[in-house]
Amino acid sequence: MKLSSRTLTLLFSSLIGLQGLGAYFLANRKEYQPSPPPLTTLANQFGSWTVAGEYPIEKEVQDVLKASDTLSRIYKDSTSPYAISLFIAFFKSQRSGVAPHSPKNCLPGNGWVPERSEIVRFPVPGVPEGIEVNQYIVQKGDIKNVVVYWYQSRGRVVASEYKAKAYVMADAITTNRTDTSLVKVIAPVVENDVEAAVQAARRFVSDSFPHVSGALPN
Repeated sequence: MKLSSRTLTLLFSSLIGLQGLGAYFLANRKEYQPSPPPLTTLANQFGSWTVAGEYPIEKEVQDVLKASDTLSRIYKDSTSPYAISLFIAFFKSQRSGVAPHSPKNCLPGNGWVPERSEIVRFPVPGVPEGIEVNQYIVQKGDIKNVVVYWYQSRGRVVASEYKAKAYVMADAITTNRTDTSLVKVIAPVVENDVEAAVQAARRFVSDSFPHVSGALPN
């Protein structure tokens, strides 16, 4: 879904206004920063998916990311050939300018060429209307992936970076919190079957979502 220039301008103006208002209210308030259990306590198995490997974030990457906690795992499906990458970055606070790095910018910077991008709705347990996520089809050389990601704060799932930032400022004022998380799922495209990879990603998100939500602060 593409936003018009007028809509983007209004969103940007609203964000600037919220940031100014937030700074005014928060100047002398000590922020509440939740301390959830380490992300490594996330379940090793959900549904037919089982952990096949865990890959700690390299120090150089972590120094740039500045996340409070991260998780990078590969889950394999016992019923199909798919191996799904799950990445989570949790940020206790965004007051000092620390914030999730948008995959929309990072993917091209790492050589991935977007073929298609859209905001879609995925069905997940416990959310009758499903959740809105960013879905990208990207390619680098002969490798093609389906990338799905979203921002999650206090049980709220948001696809749009603009909405995520607006909610952060609203939460800062109303709850004295600016914590958030970036959740990213990558499914490889096998034998050029993009739709099969999309369906694998949808199934993984559905199976893992209750566990991921339970690991993040509400």
